Amino acid sequence: MRILIVEDDRDISTLIQFHLKSNGFGTDTAANGREAVEKLSQGGYSLALIDILLPELSGVDVLKYIRTESPTPDLPVIMASALTEEQDIISSLEAGADDYITKPFSPKILVARVRTAIRRAEHRTMAGTVRTEKGIMLDPGTRKCTVLSSPVSLTATEFDMLLSLIRAGGRVLSRQEIIERIKGNDYPVTERAIDVQIAAIRKKLGKMGYAIKTVWGIGYRYAEEE
Repeated sequence: MRILIVEDDRDISTLIQFHLKSNGFGTDTAANGREAVEKLSQGGYSLALIDILLPELSGVDVLKYIRTESPTPDLPVIMASALTEEQDIISSLEAGADDYITKPFSPKILVARVRTAIRRAEHRTMAGTVRTEKGIMLDPGTRKCTVLSSPVSLTATEFDMLLSLIRAGGRVLSRQEIIERIKGNDYPVTERAIDVQIAAIRKKLGKMGYAIKTVWGIGYRYAEEE
């Protein structure tokens, strides 16, 4: 498995490389956003670890390239940054990040996050297609979503959130449970970030957006009855 490390601080990049290689991963590095896009355009990576504050193109811009233009739009992506503002985390999640880790971080925790993100990606690929009675179709293998036979573009996180809600079979999922299902424990995200993404999913689903029900004080459930 090969990891692309996108980091402009050479010392940090070298440290990350050392720990990933020590745990059996191959690594490539990019020191700025444009170099990252060039390497990502060639494919062949199992995960990208991207700093947000990069020269030339920001980390979020690189993430958007992966999700919309690269040959591997489903590539697991972990954003790494010293930025801890809520909006920075929300922006990364909305752009399709699979995880977010703040600097300074424990190398052991980073390696664990990398393994978890790759494992989830493999699990998503193996999971079966889900179809609802009123016309929503989610294919975890291709990461495609259609609503009433029309394609709908969802970010990786939005796709996983909708899939989790539908697979819950009408059961209410708390915001924390939604995050744990798709990201794992101790993921640094606020309840507001979940609400923002649910609102985005509803908007993209159009007429079917009503099926994501808010259960006040608890979380959300998927139910197609009016």
